[in-house]
Amino acid sequence: MRAGDAVRPRGPAQRVLAANTWAVYVFLYAPILLLIVFSFNDNRIVGVWNTASLRWYREMLDNAAVLNALRNSLIVALASTAVSTVIGTAAALALERFRFPGRRVYDGLVYLPVIIPDVTMAVMMLLFFVEAFVIVQAVLGISPSLGIPTITLSHIAFNISFVAIVVRARLAGLDPALEEAAADLYASRWQAFRRVTLPLIMPGVLGGALLALTLSLDDVVVTSFVAGPGSTTLPVYVFGLVRRGVTPLINAVSTVMLVASMLLVLGSLLIQRRSPDRA
Repeated sequence: MRAGDAVRPRGPAQRVLAANTWAVYVFLYAPILLLIVFSFNDNRIVGVWNTASLRWYREMLDNAAVLNALRNSLIVALASTAVSTVIGTAAALALERFRFPGRRVYDGLVYLPVIIPDVTMAVMMLLFFVEAFVIVQAVLGISPSLGIPTITLSHIAFNISFVAIVVRARLAGLDPALEEAAADLYASRWQAFRRVTLPLIMPGVLGGALLALTLSLDDVVVTSFVAGPGSTTLPVYVFGLVRRGVTPLINAVSTVMLVASMLLVLGSLLIQRRSPDRA
């Protein structure tokens, strides 16, 4: 048998494991397929198939509330991704290439947003903004409120960790001798970073950015805590629709969000798999 050839299940145990694998796939993806299929249903009653139609997608495009929520989601996602990618990449470089006092503590703090529950993160951010607003009002005499800026800052807070983890994994596989060779050729630190390090870690940076964009577009818990009037994002809007009653419009909106998230995650995985010599 050639290397890389798939091993077919032979005994009863292998067949049971194979059947279990397929059962898990069906359990995970059957609801997603049903959601996509019924998003093209013309019937207003969810779960009762009538005829295939793009009716609910047209209504989604004509719904001002949906479009406003989508606009807010894109603003928050793009802004938070840009900032968190820069800060997360810098954090990964500092942790992987430098030694400084408190490095181990900082290393543990970077992973904290990944570990703690979303509800805990949401409560912490809400308390932070409430206290910050009190200080701003006392010092400057103005009364800030929750909205797009607070959502963006919250998303930056948890996206930094994910970007740092992805970029750091890329840096761990990078040969330091390449940077040392650039220094031997009289390149400054900035020149070595711009011409050697950054091109080699760019797949990790782009992968981390796409992951941050996906997490920002899909977030509900943190966003719902720090959102204000007029700053509802698309996931929070969909969650509100579900609480009021399931309609076929939710199927269409959820399908669009699902496809966008899957494409972003797939793009992140493909970019991260690029070999360093092709970067």
